[in-house]
Amino acid sequence: MNYSIRNILPVVATSAALVTGFLLAQDKSKAVPSPLVITQDSRPIERTSGPNATSYAPMLTSARKSVVSVYTSEVVSYGGRRGSLRDQILQQLYGLPSDPSGGQGRQSREVPQGVGSGVIISSDGYILTNNHVVQDQRGGDADKILVRLSDDTELEAKLVGRDPKTDIAVIKVESADLPFIKVADSKKVMVGDIVFAIGNPLGVGLTVTSGIISATERAIGIYGSDGYEDFIQTDAAINQGNSGGALVDIEGRLIGINSAIKSTSGGSIGLGFAIPSDLAIRTATQLTESGEVKRGLIGVRMKPLTPQLAEAMGVPGTKGVLIEEVVDGFPAKKAGIVHGDIITKVNNRKVDDSNDLRLEVSTTKLEDSVKITFLRDGKEHVVTVQVSDPNSFDFTSNEFIEGISVATVNDSYRKTYDIPREVNGLAVTETQEDSPFARHLQPGVVILEINKRPVNSFERAKKLLRRKQDNLLYTYANGRASYFVLRLD
Repeated sequence: MNYSIRNILPVVATSAALVTGFLLAQDKSKAVPSPLVITQDSRPIERTSGPNATSYAPMLTSARKSVVSVYTSEVVSYGGRRGSLRDQILQQLYGLPSDPSGGQGRQSREVPQGVGSGVIISSDGYILTNNHVVQDQRGGDADKILVRLSDDTELEAKLVGRDPKTDIAVIKVESADLPFIKVADSKKVMVGDIVFAIGNPLGVGLTVTSGIISATERAIGIYGSDGYEDFIQTDAAINQGNSGGALVDIEGRLIGINSAIKSTSGGSIGLGFAIPSDLAIRTATQLTESGEVKRGLIGVRMKPLTPQLAEAMGVPGTKGVLIEEVVDGFPAKKAGIVHGDIITKVNNRKVDDSNDLRLEVSTTKLEDSVKITFLRDGKEHVVTVQVSDPNSFDFTSNEFIEGISVATVNDSYRKTYDIPREVNGLAVTETQEDSPFARHLQPGVVILEINKRPVNSFERAKKLLRRKQDNLLYTYANGRASYFVLRLD
């Protein structure tokens, strides 16, 4: 549909200047183009560091060179058996040709497995990364590891060692004079510090994002009940592929190894988590020395300090760890710690829960000592406890049946579980959540008889149990005795 100028003016013209501009635009034959004039300033910005920094580029130059991309692959064999289900799956997943050998034998091929990041920590080629970056889909070692440096040089790496409980791994490339990162003391970082995450997100290439430290000493439960977590939380964007990369401070020093995110979308929503450099380096040191991490113990069994327990024990707040049992012959016993003590610090570092205590003890070098602060009857005490190698003790398993640990009733258990003096037998000391017998045998229950025979030792109890038959147990708990039937398959 065509419109005359008269019809358009009431809609678009609000002033004489607009009308004139419209009419001039229609008369192209009379328009004279003006020359294009651009004011250009090709000088780079003055990049200064310090409190009035105008750019982070100078600081990041060195840190970026120390971060690498890590690629893993799996060597699969296929062919030789026409139509096997495994070969069909490999063909669909990786585009492998159908029976390339013509039935003459199986062939091998490398197929991509994962993409991650790593950080060079020594000039001779030691690289920190995550355990999950260099393991295969079954939890074993990746068949092949390839490292791409910041200058795009590619080198094959060998696995030095990995530790699933902290998600730290060390790999090594054969090279010299590599750019390596300086490591800061992660215990000195604070919430609000400016940080940068460097890595290879989604395989796009070396990338830097910025943010602040949002929290410290985070435990989010991704490594399971026997894992060790002490994350630095940041809102710097971390995505898949950033795992194993560097979290650096404002001076370009390593303060963490990027490891995990929490997300509702699969991408960054500002909840990123990095393993503190202090924990990472201590783990890496053991891995490079022996290929494994040896964790010590002091010989205590712990319990969270709930509000009810804290009130009953006259303790202000719930920060700390309640000691339920101290094992005879172990370092904690020798140092004078007893059940009922509440540990509040290790080496002057606050202990809020059992994870904190496990972390401090497990990362202490074997045969070194830790300073433990605890409360007893409202008074603070400090003792020195040696962290010992578990292999130096002659352990006797006290697992009575699947997921149920027991011990002979003694004065310590009587006080802990309020067991009367006349009640004797085996006290349940630990119950695993997934034990099929957890319903009847919780900590504090005393096994008095098995199949109508009194129980006075662990060895006798094991002999009285009948396999593939019903067993009649007579127990005591909470002021009353009762029977129940237990069947062992």
